[in-house]
Amino acid sequence: MQRSYSKLLGIVGKPNTGKSTFFSAATMAPAEIANYPFTTIKPNRGIGYVRTPCIHEEFNVKDTPVNSLCLDGVRLIPVEFIDCAGLVPGAWEGRGLGNQFLDEIRKADALVHIVDASGGTDCEGRLCNLGEHDPLEDIKFLEREITMWMANILKKDWPKIARTAESDTKDLYPMLEERLSGLAIKRPQIIQAVKKAELNADKAASWSEDEFLRFVDCLRQISKPMLIAANKMDLPPSEQNLQKLMKTNYVVVACCAEAELALRRAAEKQLIDYKPGDCNFRMLKPEQMSQAQIKALETIREKILLKAGSTGVQDAINMAYFKLLNMITVYPVEDIEHLSDHNGRVLPDAYLVPYGTTAREFAYIIHTELGEGFLYAVDAREKKRVGEDYILKDRDVISIVSTRKRA
Repeated sequence: MQRSYSKLLGIVGKPNTGKSTFFSAATMAPAEIANYPFTTIKPNRGIGYVRTPCIHEEFNVKDTPVNSLCLDGVRLIPVEFIDCAGLVPGAWEGRGLGNQFLDEIRKADALVHIVDASGGTDCEGRLCNLGEHDPLEDIKFLEREITMWMANILKKDWPKIARTAESDTKDLYPMLEERLSGLAIKRPQIIQAVKKAELNADKAASWSEDEFLRFVDCLRQISKPMLIAANKMDLPPSEQNLQKLMKTNYVVVACCAEAELALRRAAEKQLIDYKPGDCNFRMLKPEQMSQAQIKALETIREKILLKAGSTGVQDAINMAYFKLLNMITVYPVEDIEHLSDHNGRVLPDAYLVPYGTTAREFAYIIHTELGEGFLYAVDAREKKRVGEDYILKDRDVISIVSTRKRA
């Protein structure tokens, strides 16, 4: 299966919050899981899925997916995750191999912060009594760690960059973009951060230490948007802590990664019928399960699925891509009448692209040659031509007409 164009999602947090369980549930990758700090030493990479209703029913056709999956009308589009090892206070200074771990998320476009909503792990990730630790402290800690890590990267060359920009020999923004290219930070994000910090780019050399850090903190918020996955919602203190987390400025999703992992493993063995993000499941082979296994699954159904509507893992993934990253789903086809590619496969591909993507930019995403030879596109719903500047809409079905064909 070819992987669709997408963004990289970083899974972050302190040790022992359920990060690796979340990652394994999302990707079914065999990440090592244990309840002690630094279980994850090397970052895990894996492929998960964004869930969206497939459009084949709207067009009354039977689809033949290639770069994604379609299960009972649900299109699952592959996306890439990276599971960063647990961070501890002082990570940006190298404590706990923190610099190394932080460096692994430099290419992440958005972050899912796994927070122990039960308050059962202290600031170092060590087990403590349930409700003893305030999860709000974990948010403040991670914000500071990432901000200081980014500031440390920039600070070495900052005096030279600021002085050069102020002397008009070069503009501040392209210089910063070049310096921060390794962090997947783009010029528009830098411009937005300066504006949000209420600073004057022309006077960068005169910024105080506090102003510099304010700029970097704004840049972190813009370039690495973060969602809070309030994990371990099956434990008693979590409900109360969730209300506190919901009052922050973050998108917060209640999660139980352990339950999701159990459901996906059971589905993988074809013991139950369950798709990521479903609000329920159906037993398929109860005779092949022990009474303990059946009881555990029924507990998940009653205490989590029927109560909350889902385990929250798939919701967190979807929210990260559709809300934080503002992505939309687009279906490219070649034959506009049959909604197929040159092999006759119907609605074969589903792409996640940023909102604001134009028809020509989308052509380049599919294949460079399609973009270079772009003539026009055809909207399958309206059956009309659109130009290169046409802004794609969510769930568009588009045929690209080009002088060149992809190899």
